[in-house]
Amino acid sequence: MEQQQAIRIALVGDYDAHVPAHQAIAVALDRVAAESGTRLTYQWVPTPEVAEGALLEAFDGIWCVPASPYRDLNGALTAIGFARTRRVPFLGTCGGFQHALLEYARNELGWTDAEHAETAPDSEQAIITPLSCSLVEAFAPIRLLPGSRIAQAYGAQETRERYRCRYGLRKSLKAAMFAGPLKVCGYDADDEVRAIERDDHPFFLATLFQPERAALASDIGAATTPPLVKAFVMACAALRATR
Repeated sequence: MEQQQAIRIALVGDYDAHVPAHQAIAVALDRVAAESGTRLTYQWVPTPEVAEGALLEAFDGIWCVPASPYRDLNGALTAIGFARTRRVPFLGTCGGFQHALLEYARNELGWTDAEHAETAPDSEQAIITPLSCSLVEAFAPIRLLPGSRIAQAYGAQETRERYRCRYGLRKSLKAAMFAGPLKVCGYDADDEVRAIERDDHPFFLATLFQPERAALASDIGAATTPPLVKAFVMACAALRATR
């Protein structure tokens, strides 16, 4: 019997062993692989190495990981744009969520001067701005929209997740940002945007929270397999099956 080809996932970001989410990502992916019987490999791709994106052609999925500011913002945006335009499964968490919004604003909405306040704090065109209340190590409920891809992944309409974040979408831009194919699929208790997905893409989903951290045993309970990571891997497997 021909052996199943391994799924290849690019982890776009600048690895830091001290970042809890970075510790969790490998554990989450290994757990999904073991429980689903899926062969997969993953490779950290530092943002300066993304360049024009040619190296991403070898992967079946792209995960833009937490811990921004990235060493090369344009590298992160190039990777996100590659996933968007090539219809490669994409997952963005924390910083990946913020930069997915920035890539969309610049390259689909035509807001070419859109900025992230973390790297351009004096810009009047910052669309990603400091949160009114920091979410560093917050553990909070998320309301998932019925019928959304994220709700299907969780098999529920609510979850509780860990954050490590200080930035989010500027409130005044919500209507303009989500008038097209990019949709909100998760809100917090104050109706702030916490998860987004595209309805014109095989799998394009990003969260301000860090779902991968459910794979680590911690003060919030025993380690579990993150449903969203599993859904992402299954989308990657579907792409691999067509190649």
